[in-house]
Amino acid sequence: MSERLVIGLNAVIASLQNISPRVLCVEREGGWGLPFGQFDPSLHRTFDIGLRAFVKKQAAVPLGYVEQLYTFGDMGRESPRATMKDADPTDRVISVGYLALSPTMILSARQKAAWHDWYDYFPWEDWRAGPPQSLTHKIIPALREWADTADRRARLRASFATEGVLWQEERALERYELMYEAGLVEEAVRDTGSRAHPLSDIGRPMLSDHRRILATAIGRLRGKLRYRPIVFQMMPPLFTLTQLQTAVETILGFSVHKQNFRRGIELADLVAKTDKLSEATGGRPAALYRPSDLAFEKYAPGLPLPRLKQ
Repeated sequence: MSERLVIGLNAVIASLQNISPRVLCVEREGGWGLPFGQFDPSLHRTFDIGLRAFVKKQAAVPLGYVEQLYTFGDMGRESPRATMKDADPTDRVISVGYLALSPTMILSARQKAAWHDWYDYFPWEDWRAGPPQSLTHKIIPALREWADTADRRARLRASFATEGVLWQEERALERYELMYEAGLVEEAVRDTGSRAHPLSDIGRPMLSDHRRILATAIGRLRGKLRYRPIVFQMMPPLFTLTQLQTAVETILGFSVHKQNFRRGIELADLVAKTDKLSEATGGRPAALYRPSDLAFEKYAPGLPLPRLKQ
């Protein structure tokens, strides 16, 4: 019997909770993963319609802003196989990944759906308190031992900012894929049957290749902030500049220079000051802002991201 091609849809639904970047996950047999379902051309006129339908059914969470991420089609990528209606074990599963953003973290009505901090899956990506210990004490030493060719050493240097190279936050996928190739994450051992020993305490695994899809979404969102102020899709209608800065730092995984960030935001005309004050700052009331009309235009400028030196 010839192999059948099946199209699946995956959703990375991201929101913010204080200083925690959250992603909606669904628990199935074998662990946690992203919401996913099979595209049915007889029921869904577009991929977008199909995505919204199965997310509503699986997690009971409505979607706001949505954009297509990438198509994942590597042979064996569905190992362990994602259970989809009418799918056969011999099917070749192609997955179309989506990124969806929400300004409010709506609690799912489903028992087996929950919002998880994405740094639980990628602790090495959070530099807000300096270089993570798991990175400096475990990951980089293990990768240096593995990098026994010039190509591997070059990829290590570029992805993990060794030898004086600047850490690039949008390279989240490259870092995960390098660790996968080196057999340092549980998914690599699970999928390939390798006898390698993955590192412990460096992030939770996910079903199928969902951690790879999540890494793609994190990198896309981080990179996009530099040329489009998409963070406002995740903000409440009114916010302080401190809250805006915290949201940006939460997504990026590093701290920004306070004065330069605020100056850049105001010069870019991305926010408008209101006559309201926030009483929740614990000190002197802070002015509340709203996104300007420009912030939601297609060709709005990106955010200033002046990195605070560690």
